[in-house]
Amino acid sequence: MKKILITIITLMICSSGIFAQIGNAARVEFETQCLGVEEDGSQTLRAWGFGKKKKDAVEQTMKNAVRDVLFKGIKEGMDGCNLRPMITEVNARERHASYFNKFFADGGKYKNFVSLKDENKKSSREHVKSSLGTRWSVTVRVLCPKLREQLVKDKIIANNPY
Repeated sequence: MKKILITIITLMICSSGIFAQIGNAARVEFETQCLGVEEDGSQTLRAWGFGKKKKDAVEQTMKNAVRDVLFKGIKEGMDGCNLRPMITEVNARERHASYFNKFFADGGKYKNFVSLKDENKKSSREHVKSSLGTRWSVTVRVLCPKLREQLVKDKIIANNPY
């Protein structure tokens, strides 16, 4: 009986490690990727969003792309995109929570700084379905110079290049 119990516990521990590795691999797959930088400083990205409907997922994708440029930087994909986030202030999202809650609200200001015009309708959207909804990847362009200008104007960041 002891051997069976030890075997079961060992299998549970080993399988939890395997599932953790699978879970980490899945998360990495959904990182925003750099596809290129335009002459005006805009970044073309492949970003992911989740939603029950395609429209909701695409809107979430645009929010995620802008959020990643602002707070994380773009580390995956081609060279050229800004590795450093546009906002480097520690806890900036929390300090300016009311601003960013309005900024990222449905139909908020973030839409002024993102475009789907680089998207090729047939090949640039991919999706992964689950019981909760669908995760879509979409090619978007984040208008970084215009976004930086707005953040300086709204006194969220200082007027110096990142």
